[in-house]
Amino acid sequence: MHKVYSYGRQSISRGDIREVVKVLRSPWLTQGPKVAEFERALCTYTGAKYAVAVANGTAALHLAILALGLSPDKEVITSPLTFVASANCARYAGLSVNFSDIDEGTACMDPVSLSKQIGPRTRAIVPVHFAGRPCRMQEIATLARGAGAYIIEDAAHAIGSDYSGSKVGSCAFSDMTAFSFHPVKTLTTGEGGAVTTNDGHFHEKLVLLRNHGITKDPAKFSGESDGPWYYEMQELGYNYRITDIQAALGLSQLKRVQKFVARRREIVRVYRKELSGLDGCSLLSADDDPHTAYHLFPILVDFSRLTISRKKMFELLEAKGLRLQVHYIPIHLQPYYRALGFGPGMFPRAEAYYQKTISLPLYPALSDGEVKKIAAIVRTLVASHYA
Repeated sequence: MHKVYSYGRQSISRGDIREVVKVLRSPWLTQGPKVAEFERALCTYTGAKYAVAVANGTAALHLAILALGLSPDKEVITSPLTFVASANCARYAGLSVNFSDIDEGTACMDPVSLSKQIGPRTRAIVPVHFAGRPCRMQEIATLARGAGAYIIEDAAHAIGSDYSGSKVGSCAFSDMTAFSFHPVKTLTTGEGGAVTTNDGHFHEKLVLLRNHGITKDPAKFSGESDGPWYYEMQELGYNYRITDIQAALGLSQLKRVQKFVARRREIVRVYRKELSGLDGCSLLSADDDPHTAYHLFPILVDFSRLTISRKKMFELLEAKGLRLQVHYIPIHLQPYYRALGFGPGMFPRAEAYYQKTISLPLYPALSDGEVKKIAAIVRTLVASHYA
């Protein structure tokens, strides 16, 4: 019986469990002090002025888009090579979506492609830090400023990454940054996410919209308060709150995030060494970036030079205990987006990447020996079917 290795997995310590149990024994399971404490810790870590913790990464993106207050005739541009939430957040707000093709070396948004997609209706850009690699934010910010567009960084993969001397999430080149804390991510709260910003107006909007559009702050009431129970629903918001249970786990995890990042970088170095020079297989050129907090380790397999399909390769790898994944099916190829007018051939680099990519296991609990074992399984399979 083979040990099973998935592409990602949480790392939970006894300390994490103790912190969660403390909350379970406290009066506050939700809407309590741990949420604000977690938000302050995120600010300290990223360097942002404000942080708003929410139910998940999709909620983070949705609220960030809503906080911009864009009219329905405006457009949001994101990468086609990402999870569907990066585009769906704009559709939730009634906005149009367009895409910018990727850079082949990083799989991140290509600023040259972006410059060709920006139009008169473009009012927001959502660059995706794919696999944890920061996008070329200075170039993207220059383009956004020229177009009068906001930037929301999709950093679902990238907590712990650095760019141009600051942490991703500092919003040095953006208006807001959205994070995800799903269990396969570097830091987890179970489900959960957050938005960071340096803009006080956006912060107020995010807090309001996270909780049904309701405020209990007398200074913000439209009229007189009826009493201490009084509250006002001032906008149509959502129940996107995170619990104190989750916030406690996030706080505990955040104390170890740099250890997680360091171990992920070590694993990537082992993979690169073990898989170098393998015919029919290549790696992203940015996989040796010392500033990246790696969320994924994708390999690119040229199946035109192999005697097996990717589906068959997945079956053979799973028989060896490797339960892998593909990141991602380009969003513009999904039926919903095809119905909006997108289709094959529109973003060829993202489509070519999708045809080759496979994500190998990457999480801190893997030992060097296990990483070498996984790499050896992949090497043997590719080599034995190389035409």
